[in-house]
Amino acid sequence: MGLLEKLGLGQKKRHGAPVIGEKKKQREESSSLRYNNYVRALILLGFLVLLVVSIPQSSFRDSTNYAIGEPWRGEDLTAPFDFAINKTQQEIEQERQAIRQSTPPIFHRNTGAASDLQSRIDSVFRRMEPVLERYHTWRETDRQQDSLQFVQARDASGLGLSDSSWRPLLENYHRVVSPDLTPNTRSAPADAFIGNELRQRMQSLMDELLEDGVINIAKSEISTNEITVRNLQDRTERTLNLGNVRDLQEARSYAGDRFSRFYYEDIARAANDIFARVLQPNLVYNTEETNTRIEEAIANISTTRGAVTEGEVIIRRGDIITQERYSRLQSLAEARSRTATTMERWLRYGGEILAVVAIITIFFFYLYLYRRSIFEDNSMLLLVTIAMGLICVGSSIAYSIEGISAYIVPVAVAPIILTIIFDSRVGLISTITLALLTGLINGNNFEYVTATTVACSLGLFSVRDIKKRSQFFFTTPGIVFASYTLVILSFSMTSFQGWDALLDILFYVGINAIFILFTYPLILLFEKAFKVTTDFTLLELSDTNLPMLKELMTRAPGTFHHSLQVSNMAEAAAGSIGANGLLCRVGALYHDIGKMENPGYYSENQVGTNEHDKLKPRMSALVIKAHVSNGVKMAREHGLPEVIIDFIKTHHGTSLIKYFYDKGKKNADQEKDEIREEDFRYDGPLPRTKETGILLLADGIEAASRAMKDPNYQKLESLISKMIDERVYEGQLSMTPLTFQDLRNIRETFLNILMGIYHSRVEYPDDKKEEKEQKDGSGRIRGRKEGPAVEKAPLGEETQQDGEGPQVNEYYNS
Repeated sequence: MGLLEKLGLGQKKRHGAPVIGEKKKQREESSSLRYNNYVRALILLGFLVLLVVSIPQSSFRDSTNYAIGEPWRGEDLTAPFDFAINKTQQEIEQERQAIRQSTPPIFHRNTGAASDLQSRIDSVFRRMEPVLERYHTWRETDRQQDSLQFVQARDASGLGLSDSSWRPLLENYHRVVSPDLTPNTRSAPADAFIGNELRQRMQSLMDELLEDGVINIAKSEISTNEITVRNLQDRTERTLNLGNVRDLQEARSYAGDRFSRFYYEDIARAANDIFARVLQPNLVYNTEETNTRIEEAIANISTTRGAVTEGEVIIRRGDIITQERYSRLQSLAEARSRTATTMERWLRYGGEILAVVAIITIFFFYLYLYRRSIFEDNSMLLLVTIAMGLICVGSSIAYSIEGISAYIVPVAVAPIILTIIFDSRVGLISTITLALLTGLINGNNFEYVTATTVACSLGLFSVRDIKKRSQFFFTTPGIVFASYTLVILSFSMTSFQGWDALLDILFYVGINAIFILFTYPLILLFEKAFKVTTDFTLLELSDTNLPMLKELMTRAPGTFHHSLQVSNMAEAAAGSIGANGLLCRVGALYHDIGKMENPGYYSENQVGTNEHDKLKPRMSALVIKAHVSNGVKMAREHGLPEVIIDFIKTHHGTSLIKYFYDKGKKNADQEKDEIREEDFRYDGPLPRTKETGILLLADGIEAASRAMKDPNYQKLESLISKMIDERVYEGQLSMTPLTFQDLRNIRETFLNILMGIYHSRVEYPDDKKEEKEQKDGSGRIRGRKEGPAVEKAPLGEETQQDGEGPQVNEYYNS
């Protein structure tokens, strides 16, 4: 007795019906790398390491799960030592924002701005002089050539003044140079050129503005009432009120008001135009130094506010956790984490490992005890650990991102995948395991564990018998969302949480439900990577309109209808013993596709002639056997899954083609030829699953039942029982996990179906008359399928594979 058996953790012993050939199968698998114990141990160890690494260190801080608004469920808590109360992230962010808004921006004074402006003003009027001279010459001579030269000179000046700005300047200059002209007293004085006056006025105005200060950015971009001005030349810094300086727009407005006081409208407009082109700020904003000052101030922000002294009561049992108490609890947890010794840290780490081991032990013991085929198949075990590991890693990443709720991780994806690939019980136990693991990752959150368990369980129940892809896009996401909402709402009502917190969580739950949509492509990915076949693929393959099945129906119609009948029998039998009925149905549809190569050699496709009359028995047996290898070849060419190809390989096992073997022995007695039994046996292999074993039985029984004459309950019952017993006696089912109880259920199912097919119907008068007219001299009714099938020697593989035709005669003519 092993250790697990002594502890009561061994597999449950079977009582009654033994499993046929189980020990033989175990011996064969023990030598395969796919079933190697060391590889299995490596997979389990890798999964454990992944889980331990995924759990954040912050999850060790809090031994009690709590939230604002809930009552404190622990004992009275006092401070074990002095510690500071940490500010919340929201408080720190508010202080940062206040610093950004209150820190005065830094400007550098351009000490050379005054001389630069003087040079710009001089340059404008210097470029203006040739234009004025050309205009005066044109007006004096009134020649077209002088007019063109004036226009060229104005354009070449590059001043960019408008016509309304040029006009008063040009007219005033021409009037001053030609004193005999009648002065325009409205525009300007007649004794001096207004441009000289404007130059002096501009210089004075520039000096005034620069003295106060002109900044190079708009005041609307500055959030403070003060600015800092640095003079790098004098190495001075002073603070100015924002109202005492002007930006460029205010400086232009101020200059416009001053010009309007001294000049008429046309001259003032020209002055404004020129001033706007020469004005430049003398206070330049420095982004880098301003940001540096802000960052220095932010860096000096204190992360604490107040302190708790040793022995002070932090919270009492039953007190409602307020924001202040929550801050104190969090501060205590962080202080404990910072002050923890190396020994304490290792103890915490070891405790976390033990918790993970305890959780996953439940799951893997379940697989070992109740799903041994998954546990011992390293490929399937790896699939399970990858599906669950992805969820744990995703939860760890989400937990490490500040502001992201744990509910955004679609935990239900892994259980749904495992349910579809294996069964709902594996999915359910994986749900409990993942809920505990992700709850551990998210700080021992009991609310999260409960909501995840409920939502994932109901979600996987919705895909137990999935028939449509629309379930993934509507039904399952909706169930997951509704389940999460119900549990979260219930906890929110008990803890009196506000609507804002509830809606925030439900937003992430909605994203979680949307992520369920990615389950379908993930299943396809797992199918390709691990060569598994899910119900989705089987549903697609069961469509009789697929090219291969349509070709079978066209080239071998008898075989096609035989396959349909066998598929119905196999599916019903699988359902009676808890096997995969859909898999049986699809395997039965494709099991005889190899007969398309030579359909005329099989009795169900023959019309009149018998192709085997031209062949020797050994050659006939080779032709009959070839449909298995031909079927495997065709299946691989069309990309059928290996699980379906297994049905093609094993649907005859190593059974004897009895009719041709007996015929060969008769001929050998006459011709003194040696007949070897192995030449008349199928090459195998034997079926290894319940589903392939069911097909082997259904195929032979359906073929034999069609060869019976006037089938009734007693005949069919005897036929089914004897054929099943022969298969067991021959060892054809020795590699399958079928029990004798399973065989009894299969026998009853086959009998019920065949009785439904061959039930007698009421004979009407017209039917009796027509039957009498169709009788020939031997007394048989022409056109009845049963008569010829029994009278003539079996021609095809169904009645020849194990001698079904002769067996019918043996069973019922003895």
